[in-house]
Amino acid sequence: MSNTNGTDTRFDPSQADAKWQQAWDEAGCFHADSNSDKPKSYVLEMFPYPSGHVHMGHVRNYTMGDVLARYKRMRGFEVLHPMGWDAFGMPAENAAMEKNVHPGGWTRANIAHMKSQLKRIGFALDWNREFATCDPAYYGHEQALFLDLYASGLVYRKESEVNWDPVDQTVLANEQVIDGKGWRSGAEIEKRKLSQWFLKITQFAEDLLDGLGTLEGWPDKVRLMQENWIGKSKGLQFSFALNGGAADGERVEVYSTRPDTIFGASFVAVAADHPIARAVAATDSDAAAFIEECKRGGTTAAELETAEKLGFQTGIMAAHPLDPARQLPVYIANFVLMDYGTGAVMGVPGHDQRDFEFATKYKLPITRVVARSAEEADAPFAGEAEAGDGIIVNSGPLDGMDVDAAIADVIARAESGGWGEGKTVWRLRDWGVSRQRYWGTPIPFIHCDGCGVVPVPKAQLPVTLPEDVDFQTPGNPLVRHATWKHVSCPKCGGKAERETDTLDTFVDSSWYFLRFASQPADKPFDREEVEKWMPVEQYIGGIEHAILHLLYARFWTRALQHIGMLGFAEPFASLFTQGMVTHETYSRSGVEARPTFFTPAEVEKRGESAVLKADGSAVDVGRVIKMSKSKKNVVDPDEIVARYGADAVRWFMLSDSPPERDLPWSEAGIEGCWRFVQRLWRLLEQHDGSATGDDKALARKTHQTIAAAAGDIEALSFNKAVARMYELTGAIEKAAPSASRSEAIHSLLLMASPMMPHIAEEAWARMGGEGLIANAPWPEVDPALLVDDEVTIAVQHKGKLRDTLTVAKGLPKDQLEALALASEKVQRSVDGAEIRKVIVVPDRLVNIVT
Repeated sequence: MSNTNGTDTRFDPSQADAKWQQAWDEAGCFHADSNSDKPKSYVLEMFPYPSGHVHMGHVRNYTMGDVLARYKRMRGFEVLHPMGWDAFGMPAENAAMEKNVHPGGWTRANIAHMKSQLKRIGFALDWNREFATCDPAYYGHEQALFLDLYASGLVYRKESEVNWDPVDQTVLANEQVIDGKGWRSGAEIEKRKLSQWFLKITQFAEDLLDGLGTLEGWPDKVRLMQENWIGKSKGLQFSFALNGGAADGERVEVYSTRPDTIFGASFVAVAADHPIARAVAATDSDAAAFIEECKRGGTTAAELETAEKLGFQTGIMAAHPLDPARQLPVYIANFVLMDYGTGAVMGVPGHDQRDFEFATKYKLPITRVVARSAEEADAPFAGEAEAGDGIIVNSGPLDGMDVDAAIADVIARAESGGWGEGKTVWRLRDWGVSRQRYWGTPIPFIHCDGCGVVPVPKAQLPVTLPEDVDFQTPGNPLVRHATWKHVSCPKCGGKAERETDTLDTFVDSSWYFLRFASQPADKPFDREEVEKWMPVEQYIGGIEHAILHLLYARFWTRALQHIGMLGFAEPFASLFTQGMVTHETYSRSGVEARPTFFTPAEVEKRGESAVLKADGSAVDVGRVIKMSKSKKNVVDPDEIVARYGADAVRWFMLSDSPPERDLPWSEAGIEGCWRFVQRLWRLLEQHDGSATGDDKALARKTHQTIAAAAGDIEALSFNKAVARMYELTGAIEKAAPSASRSEAIHSLLLMASPMMPHIAEEAWARMGGEGLIANAPWPEVDPALLVDDEVTIAVQHKGKLRDTLTVAKGLPKDQLEALALASEKVQRSVDGAEIRKVIVVPDRLVNIVT
């Protein structure tokens, strides 16, 4: 491949990208063969929600997985690298309500557009395995799995309190309640009891926790997040005897992981929907009003943590179990949740910040019962609780004990006294999967007045969603559908109704990786085929999915193992959480001080400032943050690919930042990557297979780069691999024509091909390479060339570097000394002075002392 006519040849991605993408499709390069005898590798990125547009976060995520998948193919693996669509969910219903379109049509149009965008970037995906979770062929199998779990006792139905939006006529997740109001309607949320479907994830709590210890390929921070969410804790469950008011003579159960602090308790608090709270409210209108106020407040643990701590004194007192003469006031409190623990807490303000804030507001005692030493027993608090360890103080019989000894002592006293017992509890709750939505997987059950709740026979699956639905009336259209919900009971043949709730969309993404691996028509997957590919060798996705999605996928896999459908428990051997793509924001203050944001395409940068291209007026340049539609700091991948080509975009995504860190998007950065694409093209044109001669240094550099870049890609350190290729490019450019130089160019092309596949294919074809470079192997390494046989020796005199010598590795000390003393630079420095000593460090240093 050489250019001899002197014309300026530039790589033209507008022609090459589409040509080679078509060639890969026609050759079926990336179709995974389950029956191949090659070792198997399953590379998977978290599949996207079809919102309508691929964003730069997608591009970065999928480029990383793509490089690894292409590299694995080059190393002789049969690679499964699929793509599909997490297609159910509320955004489609919102579009239906706002734009008067059908969720299905909106979703499928988005899928078509996003698929075309992904194809333009040249990802090595097995599109033969593509599916969307809204396809009946997919969710019908999901319904079958749900019925299998029901038959095994892992699915049940019970009445549960929910957040009800009276305007949208639907249940909202805690995260969708903002300041007590529905996130979309703005209506005041009501608490209602509804029958909900649950999955018994708590049955696997211990195993899910223990399994984290086997996931050595997962980031520590993700394992810790899951550990905290599962939340195993050992402590004391005990009861306070109550007196006075509506609960006189009764007891209230609490649980504490720190029973050693029991002498620091100054109050007891119960949740707004605790039976004691309801009993008080029955005769006290002020209590009833406070409870209603609590229900309108935040519902997530995070919201309650930051909200003002409010309470209502019930008039009930609780007797301290180790000192019955001490009476603690009982409050209804807005920061206690009924569905966490017992719905009541022992308030120890000295050593819990939430309790400290509450006690400060209501002027309750704050007693130190843990201190660093006995001398600090009466040390004041510096405006906040102290949660650390130490010794027990101000606690009568516990004084002087360390925390662990005091915990054991209090548990023993409770158990012997019959007022409590040591207990292990879990933060994890069973997974409520009912959603009062249309656009989701119908839950496959039928309600019959005579037979009760009856599973839909598998022969009648899938239970498909009706197409003729109306979204102009708030609420779930399945509830009011004229015909869909009315069916005959499968047991008695009498009149019955379908379940109108649909499944949480997290269910759809809890097993999709199994369906990618095996897609028989008559069942969800074939176990033998799935186990050829699973577990996923490398899973890649955002840290925002570190808890729920990954926890639910781990649970679902265990549940299927439990019922004999799988032979493994962990779905993802290795996990990588990539950083976000970021960009500065551009805005101008608008109406009511709300800023108006502008896209980067609308703005012209002028040094540190910026102006609107439309009229030259100044805009404010804001912080560099995650690309966001609301802040308009997004860059359209279509525009960038059209301007620079897919390879420059891919190279940028890999080159500037370690992949686990955020990547700031910059015009200068993508311009630099475009220039390197052209620089590489010019270099590749200089490949001359007929060149002769040897360049040992360049050959060594080439083979060291091959070995190191392979290790970098396997470690997902793509930026390091890119840096090595930059270095090799520079070395090749400086080298004289030789066979070694041609080999270096050839090797560089192969190494770059997973990252910049289009330019690699174009150059490969011009070089006369056999077939497609997408099917070519990774370049072989000569182990002998990985070891340097020459070293650079520093020569010092009077503590300063005077010269360097390049010599054979392992040269004897006397020869190093002679070469150093013969150096003209050293002789000038010594200037005839007597040489008193020569210190030689082999392969490193000669130090001359005069």
